[in-house]
Amino acid sequence: MSDKIFSLEGKSLKLDTAEDIEPHIKALKENENVEEVRFLGNTLGIGASEALAQVLETKKKLQVANFADVFTGRLLSEIPQALSALLTSLLTLPNLYTVNLSDNAFGLNTQAPLVDFLSQHVPLRHLILNNNGLGPAAGVLIADALTALAEKKAAARKEGKDVPNLETVICGRNRLENGSMAAWAKAYAAHTGIKEVKMVQNGIRPEGITHILNHGFVHSTKIETLDFQDNTFMAVGAKALANVVGNWPEIKDLGMGDCLLKGRGGIAFLSALQKGKNPKLEILRLEYNEINAKGVAGLAEALPHLPALRRVELNGNKFDAEDPSIEKLREELGKRRKAAGVEDEDDENWGLGDLDELESDEEDKEDEDEAKAGSGAENEGVDAQERAARDIIADQQAEEANVAQKSDKDVDALADALAKTDIKPN
Repeated sequence: MSDKIFSLEGKSLKLDTAEDIEPHIKALKENENVEEVRFLGNTLGIGASEALAQVLETKKKLQVANFADVFTGRLLSEIPQALSALLTSLLTLPNLYTVNLSDNAFGLNTQAPLVDFLSQHVPLRHLILNNNGLGPAAGVLIADALTALAEKKAAARKEGKDVPNLETVICGRNRLENGSMAAWAKAYAAHTGIKEVKMVQNGIRPEGITHILNHGFVHSTKIETLDFQDNTFMAVGAKALANVVGNWPEIKDLGMGDCLLKGRGGIAFLSALQKGKNPKLEILRLEYNEINAKGVAGLAEALPHLPALRRVELNGNKFDAEDPSIEKLREELGKRRKAAGVEDEDDENWGLGDLDELESDEEDKEDEDEAKAGSGAENEGVDAQERAARDIIADQQAEEANVAQKSDKDVDALADALAKTDIKPN
């Protein structure tokens, strides 16, 4: 391995103290050229984290820090202090562009060090926060921190500094839900240079999807990859997607699998692709969305306006595998594969995916009713749920303040008691 990469990846080390970690980071201490560190798959205690932080502060060439899954088995009371030590050291590194903190538990009780870091680290380009158990309340705080980061980046640019855009946010499996979507919309509206976003499996409902599309991603004119797999769009969210997709001339990979676009939503979105506003779209993932034959026909008609399209995934929808539009898609994508010199017909980067779980195409009255009922409810529903999330944050902060006050009073009482005896505090 190059001296530019230092790795303890996957060693399953339980490092509690500075003494525990010392022999493992000796090589890192001596490495002046390191650009990437990988600590994922170990577990770091407070002492070990503080010792490592002292070393990291000296690595001014560091560009990538991977601290995924480094707190397994740690007490809830340990994580904030250990995390704070690590992230405070990373703030001193001017070239640190990529931070991966996936698979760590950062709920409302442990998010504070992360919020502090994200709101201040101007060099940040790529943020990976996958499977952190945030929930909507902590999700609001993370999104607010990214909005603050945008302001800090803008201020640095005004001072003539060369500041990179935030380009990547991967924040899936975090239960962000509708309650944090208004905050996330503000964050994405502030970071107009964003290129890759993955927010899969977050329990986001149609009102939240509609809000983040209409108020956030409508501004993301440089977006290249967007993945919302396994959230719920329904026709309302799909129509919002249809309204904003034309603002994405750079989009290459669009993932909306298992998002329940429904029949009318699928028609609206796929018809929007006929406008020719997405000439660079290469991959379209639309499995398990109840898209019907009319929707597929809309996609087939869009093919001349999607010259770069090479891969389409449509399994689990509601049309016949022998539908003429499917044959048209298969034939055209096959031609494009051959024109690119790819001989393997089963290459997963080209053509249609499997179509072995299709359902019958039936008109869905529930789809029509949902589309009518959903219109106009977007802002009210999202705003109410965000207020609820912020109320939870306020309650948590008040509880922490009360605990701190009680702790101070207890210390004062102990000091008074000691003053009346011959015992002196250390």
